[in-house]
Amino acid sequence: MIRLKTEEQIKRIRESCHLTAQLMQDLSTFIEPGMSTLDIDAFCYQFIVKHKGVPAFLHYEGFPATACISVNEEVIHGIPSRKTIIKEGDLVDVDLGINLNGHYSDMARTFIIGKTKDEYRQLCEVTEQCLKLGIDAAAQKGARIQDIGSAVYKYAHKYGYGVVRDYCGHGVGLDVHEEPEIPNYVSSYLPNPRIREGMVLAIEPMINLGTHKIKVLSNDWTVVTLDGLPSAHFEDTVACTKDGLEILTVL
Repeated sequence: MIRLKTEEQIKRIRESCHLTAQLMQDLSTFIEPGMSTLDIDAFCYQFIVKHKGVPAFLHYEGFPATACISVNEEVIHGIPSRKTIIKEGDLVDVDLGINLNGHYSDMARTFIIGKTKDEYRQLCEVTEQCLKLGIDAAAQKGARIQDIGSAVYKYAHKYGYGVVRDYCGHGVGLDVHEEPEIPNYVSSYLPNPRIREGMVLAIEPMINLGTHKIKVLSNDWTVVTLDGLPSAHFEDTVACTKDGLEILTVL
């Protein structure tokens, strides 16, 4: 069941999202070569508790960290580790949410560390544009959920990139994951509800440099590309309000 939020609930979700956007902005100057992904996770945890929030992902379905931190060929759900050291040229995806008094945000950014290959930079730029196009599609009058996936897939496909099909965006706001699911492709076999006032959605293209195929590592969490090529991931939380679609994960 899709949970439609009231104006007051969206106000509270917005506060959580603004806090998450501030954390992402701070991360953009914090992450550097030589630190571990566990260092990044500790920074996120300390920021959230300092601002009286609760890490939404920590212990969610058993996940052991504040943030999913996925490097290069890791698509999503990377587990922070002291052994994983950030290097010049890496693509570092940080995906996290904040529970602020029962109201949830969800946001992801792929950070380029220093100088990287032109093809890796283009992958990130295209994936970020996929997110923007998906949001634009959701904002159109009469839009349906699969309009988002159509916009994402068409743009990524122009570059020959693989669009991850096994994971998707979702509703959010009063819990970490809610209905509806938001695939980044189109299928006649999937639900396609109309986007309505009160919906709060996490839109999140996951785009691979090579194949769309993925596998899950033996830790039962970390998703990697099947061909070992890098992946990029960008995500925003948006709300459908009486005044139109609003991106909540902004400052």
